[in-house]
Parts: sequence; structure tokens; C-alpha cells
Amino acid sequence: MEGMEGERGGSRYSLKPSRINNEDILFCIDVNPESSVEIKTTGSNGRPITRMDSIKQAILLFVHAKLSMNPDHRFAFTTIAKSATWLKKDFSSDIASVEAAIRGLVPTSSCSHADLTSLFRLAAHEARKSTAQNHILRVILIYCRSSTRPQHQWPVNQKLFTLDVIYLHEKPGPDNCPQEVYDALVDALDLVSQYEGYIFESGQGVARVLYRCMCLLLSHPQQRISLDDLNIPKLLTKKVPPADSIPANEVVPVTSQ
Repeated sequence: MEGMEGERGGSRYSLKPSRINNEDILFCIDVNPESSVEIKTTGSNGRPITRMDSIKQAILLFVHAKLSMNPDHRFAFTTIAKSATWLKKDFSSDIASVEAAIRGLVPTSSCSHADLTSLFRLAAHEARKSTAQNHILRVILIYCRSSTRPQHQWPVNQKLFTLDVIYLHEKPGPDNCPQEVYDALVDALDLVSQYEGYIFESGQGVARVLYRCMCLLLSHPQQRISLDDLNIPKLLTKKVPPADSIPANEVVPVTSQ
């Protein structure tokens, strides 16, 4: 993109040249048994669906939307139980290979430990290869444990990729500590992210909330505003005209929210 200069209100302004890179997006999906719990949303046939079902659908929607924006974005997949392991190692824009990887997502046996260090090492290695091809690497972690704080060890000054997190959890209870888990995920994001990383959480067990989070993650890391300034999606409320502009014989119905 070329630089632009002009004048506004007597003062000069400039738009610095910038390059928006294609993305290599590495999904990491938690396959702990908590990913298989049933959620409140039901399928088209009325049958309950699991958290993993909604995750698969959300990823498919994301990939199709991302490729419609830029067919040169590429995707790969890992899972995390105790540590991160490859599910689909080669980054590709081929939708058939993406669908095959998603079908391969299966919850595993319970694990009381989650090591993000293995994920970060893997991502750092891939990030160097992506950079050599004029791509940037982004990791999207979908984490589902309500009582297991993820652990990590990582150098403070090594930021080679961007980390986004979607945290799906149960309500707080005697056996759950979702706030502590969330805080640990925020610490990890702040530690490793090269560009602005986003983190979203939900304990509602509703698929559309997950889909909404995925839509927000469609934003390119090099074009993002701060998460603190992100105020979308906005609530749709009925705007009422000023009282003095309403004819005396008209009544404007207002629905309470």
C-alpha cells in the first residue's frame, strides 16, 4: 500500500505505507472430555448437540468466510490434551483437507494437565517458516476446561505469532475455577502475541455465542483495534424520535429490553 499525504484543517497528515500479509492460521482444539458435554443448543432434528459439534461447525464457518475474503489464507490443525499434537500439519487452503481434519476431532480421556509450552514451541517453529513466505502465523486456541489451569514457560521477548483464545466453560462451582483458568489464558496471550490477540469466553452453553466469537476472529491481526475498544456486536434497539417531533395522534411502541 502506498503512502498518502494531504491537509486537513490546516495541519498535515500522512498514512504510512503498510503491508497486510496473508495468514497461516493454526487451530488448536482442546480434546479433553469437557469438549464432549452437551450444550443447550439442539440440532435441526431436536437432538442435543455437544460442545465439540458446535466447535466443528464454527471452524467450518470461519474457514469458508476467511477463504471468501482471501483464498490465499492457509490452515492447519493441532489438538491439546496433556500437550499439543498435530492433527493436520501441512498448511493448506484446500477446503476438502480442512473438512477431513475437522472430522478427525475426537474427545480423548481425561487429563489433569494442559501444557501450552508445547503449542508455543510448535507455533514458533511454523511462524519462522511462514515469515519466510511473507505470511504471518496466528494460533486460535479453543479451550474447554473449567478446572484445569493451562501451564506454560516462554521467553518474555519472543513474540513470533499472534494468539487468539476462545474459552468455553461451565459455571463457577465447588469443582470449577473458570476465572482462574481465564486469567491464565490472558497471561499466555499477553506473553506470546505479536499483534493484538483477542480472547472471548462463554459459560452459557449456546452455540450462537461461539459463532459470534468466531465471526469477531475473522479480523486480521494487522488491522485490529484493541480488545478493550471492541464494542461489537452492538445491541439492536429501537430508536425513539424526540417527544416534540411525535404527532399528538401517534404512539410509538417501545419494547423493553
